[in-house]
Amino acid sequence: MPSTDQCKNCEKSFDESFDYCPYCGQETVDKLTFGVLFSNTISNYFSIDARFFKSFIPLMIKPGVLARYFVDGKRLSYLHPAQFYLFISIVFFFMFSFSIRKADNKFTQVLKKGFSKEITLDSLQIEKDSIGLEIAKNAIKKNPALAAMSDEDLRAIDSVILASQNGPEIDFGFKRKVLDSLITVNAPQAEKLKALGLKEDAGALTRKFFAQMLKFYERKGGGILKALYDTVPITMFLMLPLFAFLIQLFYWKRGTFAHHMVFSFYFFTFLFTSFCILIITNSLITIPVWLEVLVFLSFIIYLMIALRNFYKSSWIGAFLKANTISFIYMMFIVPIAISGVVMVSFMLY
Repeated sequence: MPSTDQCKNCEKSFDESFDYCPYCGQETVDKLTFGVLFSNTISNYFSIDARFFKSFIPLMIKPGVLARYFVDGKRLSYLHPAQFYLFISIVFFFMFSFSIRKADNKFTQVLKKGFSKEITLDSLQIEKDSIGLEIAKNAIKKNPALAAMSDEDLRAIDSVILASQNGPEIDFGFKRKVLDSLITVNAPQAEKLKALGLKEDAGALTRKFFAQMLKFYERKGGGILKALYDTVPITMFLMLPLFAFLIQLFYWKRGTFAHHMVFSFYFFTFLFTSFCILIITNSLITIPVWLEVLVFLSFIIYLMIALRNFYKSSWIGAFLKANTISFIYMMFIVPIAISGVVMVSFMLY
């Protein structure tokens, strides 16, 4: 009788000559090392095998076909849509992080200059304007009847001249000098918020908003773009089902919401792939604005063909629905999402 071994996973017995359990597929020899631990993690979630390359070409040159294959049951031959989207989105945000880091550094420098810049007036220009106003006033005084101006009008001119000599009053909306002094002496936050304009009876949300404003002012705006960037990936995961829901409104008889999610996964994967190509190209050469516009217009063409291939729609129907979906998504959903990203990133800044 052949000797048997017991699987540590399913606890069933099998011939010890087997390298893998015939019931659950686990390897019989348990050699858990640091390398095996992380190689399994990477292979399970970010694996790149023949399916990736087999899926990549249809995704780029055959819009909607890959999603149609998956819905029709051809799933083992191609990369899973969610896995494909996850991998490409990670690559995109990794590449985009370098660009946002440079932009954040430049933006921070501009903000710091704006916060630190002292408003100075050209004394020579003020003196020149004051002399001109004085001459005009004297001429009017010599001919009051001709100018038809009263003594009250002349006093108004005097006030204008005085204001021009003293310089305009700059109102920042809060006691900036007081706030700067409090920040310098490291005063309690409550005093700084009061100088910023926070009222004592303000609610929790208002207090949080003013606290973030104070942090933004103290940091001179540094890192605000990075906080914005950190919020974008989560937002994109939320915008994808919204896109699927929008498609369902136009093709509610052509499939379930899961079918529309498959289509959306592959379409967003195509978008992220295109953005990656644009980032790489832009790092090598400067892409003209007109070419970038054409690339973004090509997304609508891609969507039209994808709708045609996936939903078996007519060309006219695909054209109208692709443009309508793009218009609604860009004019309503995207602006709302951007507003939400800005607000959330500022509150988490």
